[in-house]
Amino acid sequence: MSGQEEIKHFTADTFNKDIAHGVVLVDFYADWCGPCRMMTPVLEGVAKDVKGKAVIGKLDIDNAQNIASQFQVTSIPTLVLYRDGKEVGRLVGLRDAAALKEFIQTA
Repeated sequence: MSGQEEIKHFTADTFNKDIAHGVVLVDFYADWCGPCRMMTPVLEGVAKDVKGKAVIGKLDIDNAQNIASQFQVTSIPTLVLYRDGKEVGRLVGLRDAAALKEFIQTA
């Protein structure tokens, strides 16, 4: 199984429900964003490693501008960490897998 199946794809309609329970790392991204595309394989690997402990999800800001605005996402990629629906941390820009796993553990 590739990491692609491990990553959830959130929408504006389901976003609040998707982040409501447990630890969720959301990648706010856009298809046209080069650094965002570079982040995808890193997230796929991390998703496999944290399966059962945290959910990794992606939200396309072009399709969910209201959510990006609500959470004040002004640069991408932005990775926001939620625990039971509350933001507990945020990273902006490219990160490696080790940094992401460490970040997820802070939740």
